[in-house]
Amino acid sequence: MHPMEIDAPRREAQGGEGPGGEAPGSETRRGKSLTRLIEADAEILSAQLKELRARAFPPTSAKELRKFTSGEAAKLIGVSDAYIRHLSLAGEAPEAEKTSRGRRLFSLDQIHELRRTLARSKPAYSPVRRAGEHLQVIAVTNFKGGSGKTTTAAHVAQYFALRGYRTLAIDLDPQASLSALFGLQPEFDLEENETLYGAIRYDEARRPLSEVIRSTYFPGLDIVPGNLELQDFEHDTPRVLAQSASASDRMFFSRVATALQTVEADYDVVILDCPPSLGFLTLSALCAARSVLVTVHPQMLDVASMSQFLHMTADLLDVVEQAGGDADYDFFRYVITRFEPTDGPQAQIVGLMRSLFGSRVLTTPMLKSTAISDAGLTKQTLYEIARENFIRATYDRAIESLDGLNGEIEALVREAWGRAG
Repeated sequence: MHPMEIDAPRREAQGGEGPGGEAPGSETRRGKSLTRLIEADAEILSAQLKELRARAFPPTSAKELRKFTSGEAAKLIGVSDAYIRHLSLAGEAPEAEKTSRGRRLFSLDQIHELRRTLARSKPAYSPVRRAGEHLQVIAVTNFKGGSGKTTTAAHVAQYFALRGYRTLAIDLDPQASLSALFGLQPEFDLEENETLYGAIRYDEARRPLSEVIRSTYFPGLDIVPGNLELQDFEHDTPRVLAQSASASDRMFFSRVATALQTVEADYDVVILDCPPSLGFLTLSALCAARSVLVTVHPQMLDVASMSQFLHMTADLLDVVEQAGGDADYDFFRYVITRFEPTDGPQAQIVGLMRSLFGSRVLTTPMLKSTAISDAGLTKQTLYEIARENFIRATYDRAIESLDGLNGEIEALVREAWGRAG
């Protein structure tokens, strides 16, 4: 779409120039309500986003995950392409779609089916939790915007789903960027009480978490979407703490963990995309988590901000622990995001972090890449778009960094479960 097409609805809605030839927006200087102006702009933008989405994904269609080549399927499962062909010839593999050039393409559902078939003779092909292995809940957090938190959460969740783990992503951010990546527009796709707030609220309208979980177009990956109603938890909690004598109400920090316990048997890994603030939602998420990833953009202002975040988090968690909260964890790691290897100051900051925190800084950074940003323009991740849509060298560098980073996280999860290798 041409930029002029996007701008047109706003110009029309505001009626072009204001009275006396003033530019749109100057009404705030004439004493009119800023509230009404912001409200109007929000409605204009929402309507335009709805129109754009309708063009990209008409009502008769739904967002779909691409299919994978036999080589990609083999890599995801951990076997050779030749072995996939052998299984196909033996009739032990699902029937693949064939392109005009004879390439075989598998859906992710079919890859999961292949994995289950192989696991019948060798259980190691199935990564799902075994008896005695706890649900791994990973909180992705930082209270500074622009740190790559949601991008990291989305790619981590999809990585685990691609490899056969039963995965649940929970959007705890009222801005709902993670939900948007999965094709949901909060203003239009969610009714009241259809976020995590519905499962952790304090009144009689609370509902089971299972009722707000949605399947996605990504087989093996479900989502609890977010929207602005999550902010109600931040408003309700201080009032409840001041007024309620109920012990369960006063232990607000356990509500996310309690909700997750009701669906524990259905998942192996849960990814919590925390809001960019250190409020009651983030504290509840940190107390529910077994592991924490702190995203860091290697710029001095971001690192200074992270220092304050760590001080505040430690102080608040100390209070929570004294009140009976659980702050035990399996691993705590820093994730370097939007890293430019040729940027000298960035490299210095990463070096500083490694000297201070050692192995708590993940070895592989998430590179700043046009491949990742270009994918995001269409509300997709790099795992959703095929290699042929990019310059191959650009795609390969970006996917190598993502797989390296997420592979480290997977290894930490398996180590927490006591699995070797």
